[in-house]
Amino acid sequence: MSEAFKNILIIKPSALGDIVQALPALSALRKSFPNAEISWLIRPQFAPLLENHPHLTHIIHFDRKFLGKAWFHPGAFAALLSLFRRLRHSEFDAVFDFQGLFRTAFLALVSGCKKRFGLADAQELSRIFYTHKVKKPIDSQHVVDYYIDLVRAAGAVCKDVEFTLPRDAPAEKSVERLLAANGINSRRYAVLVPGSAHSNKCWPVERFAELSAKLSAEHDLSVIASGSLSEAPLAQSLVESADVTVTNLAGRTSLTELIALLRNAALVVSNDTGPGHIAAALGRPLVMIFGRSNPARVGPYRRDNTVVAIDPKGRGHLPDSTNPIYDIRLITLDDVYQKVQMQINT
Repeated sequence: MSEAFKNILIIKPSALGDIVQALPALSALRKSFPNAEISWLIRPQFAPLLENHPHLTHIIHFDRKFLGKAWFHPGAFAALLSLFRRLRHSEFDAVFDFQGLFRTAFLALVSGCKKRFGLADAQELSRIFYTHKVKKPIDSQHVVDYYIDLVRAAGAVCKDVEFTLPRDAPAEKSVERLLAANGINSRRYAVLVPGSAHSNKCWPVERFAELSAKLSAEHDLSVIASGSLSEAPLAQSLVESADVTVTNLAGRTSLTELIALLRNAALVVSNDTGPGHIAAALGRPLVMIFGRSNPARVGPYRRDNTVVAIDPKGRGHLPDSTNPIYDIRLITLDDVYQKVQMQINT
C-alpha cells in the first residue's frame, strides 16, 4: 500500500509514557507523507507534550472522564456529539489506533474513514472495527516497533527511529528560575522519580533516599524529586528520609516545564512511569527501574544499558507479570547504583 495520504488521524489518548513511545511513528508518517495533515487525538492533560510539534498539524482533545458522563450530563452529551461531528467532517483517509481499546477503535469507526489500522490482537474486541488488522511480527517485541509496524502497513517508511519533543522557551525560563530559587546549579542536578500510577511499580522510597546521599556525596549532584501532584506526598517522604537535601518539585511543574527540567538533568533515575520515558526520549543519562512491567517491551528503546530489572530479556511478549520473582523490592541499591555509575561516566 503506497498511496499518498492527505489527512491522517492518530488515536493515542494516554498514557504519558505510551504517548512518548508513539512519537517515532508520528515522525515516520510525516517523513513518508510530507504534505499530509496529521491530527492526534489525546487527553487534554497530555496535549502539551505535542503542542508545536513540527510533525503534527492538529491536536484533538479527548476528555474521556467528562465525555463518559454523556448519558446523564447534557454538556458532556453535546461535547461528545461535537467530537463525533469533528471526526466525521475531517474526512480522514487513514486512521491509526495505537490505543487498541474498544472506545478508541469505535472512534476510528465514527470517523467514517475507510482505512482504519490496528493490531490484530488488540484488546476488548476493538479489532472488529479495523479494516486493516496488522499482525505483530514474531521478532517484534518492543511497543515502539508495534507502532511503527502499524504505519508501515500503510506504506510509511521508517529508516531511523526518531523521538522528537519540541522545546518550549517560556517553560525553560520558568525552570531556570525555579532551580535558581532553590539554589540548584542548572547543569549539576539529578532528577529522581519515586512514584508511578501503580504502587507495585515503585522502588522503595527509602532506597531512593539512600541513592540521593550517594549522588550528592560521590558525584556532587543536587537532587530533585519529581512527579505528578498526586505523587507529591511520596516525594516528600523521600525528602524526609534522605540524609541530604532533596528538593521536592513533584506537582510544581507543568508538563512542558517537566520536559525542560528533564532535558538538562545530569541524571534521571525513575520507575517505569511517564517522566522516565520522557528522559529516555530526550537521550538523557538515565536509569529506569522495572518490577512487574516488561522492560523488553516498554523500556527505553534500544537503551538496554539504562534498565535495572530481574531477567529483563526473558519475559517474552507479555506487557507485565504478577510473578513475585519480578517484585521491584528485590532490586537492591547496588543494582541501581552500578547502572548510575555507568551512565554518569559514559
